[in-house]
Amino acid sequence: QVQLVESGGGLVQAGSSLRLSCAASGRTFSSYVMGWFRQAPGKEREFVAAISWSGGSTYYADSVKGRFTISRDNAKNTVYLQMNSLKPEDTAVYYCAARYSDYDVTIRQEYDYWGQGTQVTVSS
Repeated sequence: QVQLVESGGGLVQAGSSLRLSCAASGRTFSSYVMGWFRQAPGKEREFVAAISWSGGSTYYADSVKGRFTISRDNAKNTVYLQMNSLKPEDTAVYYCAARYSDYDVTIRQEYDYWGQGTQVTVSS
């Protein structure tokens, strides 16, 4: 069992940067593949990025590749999402999620634990 708490969202202008954090409870954080998803109003929740247990492998949606960077600090039980060159279309609630398996990390339904989300709004 793990509990996830996101932070770092806010209202920014296009072209700005934000760093989201997701703090996890429990002593087995390094056992989980961690992912970030987002959900815009009226749209389905979509994959943004994921990172393997050790941090050695990262995965990104095409829409954020080159602009977003996912990282983790297993000593702090925290995963981060650095978001640069933000666009209005990045506006969404961003969710942190955890799973054991690294098979197709883009599949939302395969994640076992979810945070409550943090709002990111990018103005034009």
